[in-house]
Amino acid sequence: VYSPDYNITFMGLEKLHPFDAGKWGKVINFLKEEKLIGDDLIVQAREATDEDLLVVHTRRYLNKLKWSFVVATITEIPPVLFLPNFLVQRKVLKPLRTQTGGTIMAGKLAVDRGWAINVGGGFHHCSSDKGGGFCAYADITLAIKFLFERVPGVSKATIIDLDAHQGNGHERDFMNDHRVYIMDVYNRYIYPGDGFAKRAIKRKVELEWGTEDTEYLQKVHTHVEGALNELKPDIIVYNAGTDILDGDPLGGLAISPQGIVKRDEVVFKAARSRGIPILMVTSGGYQKRTARIIADSILNLHNLGLIDNQWNCPLC
Repeated sequence: VYSPDYNITFMGLEKLHPFDAGKWGKVINFLKEEKLIGDDLIVQAREATDEDLLVVHTRRYLNKLKWSFVVATITEIPPVLFLPNFLVQRKVLKPLRTQTGGTIMAGKLAVDRGWAINVGGGFHHCSSDKGGGFCAYADITLAIKFLFERVPGVSKATIIDLDAHQGNGHERDFMNDHRVYIMDVYNRYIYPGDGFAKRAIKRKVELEWGTEDTEYLQKVHTHVEGALNELKPDIIVYNAGTDILDGDPLGGLAISPQGIVKRDEVVFKAARSRGIPILMVTSGGYQKRTARIIADSILNLHNLGLIDNQWNCPLC
């Protein structure tokens, strides 16, 4: 699931954030170069409407996004403060709303077809009434709530959050919701350090600075298996942040590109072997080389037969 509208380009302002604000389009271009996909295999994401967003977000929160200084704080791009809000809406928030719409659409596709990958999304620091950490809309919460409310047979969800940061947004949203099982593996010393939100995590794996492949992959494998054995959900939402990459300025971990590809393989194998539909979102990843790694991982999943057009799952 993708749209060219995902990418944030505005007079170079996007370069003021360490995030590669065009990485989503680069992933698609790499996959096209490798002949894995053509335009016929891409589902065009549609922008989430206000009505969609209000399934989770408060009207008060959405109104706050009409203030440029609020958006500047959430996206961590200070000059946005000085832009008229109509430009902020068009150049910053519309791409994020389109990615959010993509995650909602990918949730339904995953249930229908067994798997779906939104090449964007994964805004796991945003909750119903508060944004932060480049996350303005709670796409993970929205995708799950849409499935619960509108797709028969989906009543339990597992979030596997493997971005380097704690996913405090969806944790706050699902704090007392026993239908949602959250597993979160993150660097314990970095943003957001949200102690209240941690109470929602059913399987918490806190990592030390500079954790490397062997220890990381062993922990991911053990805990993914454990989480899915503990509760068999109707959908897995996999937040596949690549900010665990060695050298990431914000993640503080030391995972190799090969380690990231292997990690995604571990999660998809666990879902596939149990016949559980899986929705993957790409989330954080703050280096120029992350787009290539995401594309390599998707190619690997395809080569191993973990994503194809004939995935038999009970709900398909």
